[in-house]
Amino acid sequence: MGRGRQKAKATKVARKLKYFTPDTDYAALERELSASAPSSGDEIDYEELAAKYDVADDDWDEDDRAQA
Repeated sequence: MGRGRQKAKATKVARKLKYFTPDTDYAALERELSASAPSSGDEIDYEELAAKYDVADDDWDEDDRAQA
């Protein structure tokens, strides 16, 4: 018993969220979308990562692989 009030409140909150329309700041959206590409320092060198984490270069013996 007592679930009615809790359920009604949850339904009310859900309905508010469903039909809520926030004001859109189109100027901020335009600034974000027209921003320049990230600097070259942020780029990831995938070839370097692939070489670093290559499984064939592991120091494990075949016995170690069987136990893992």
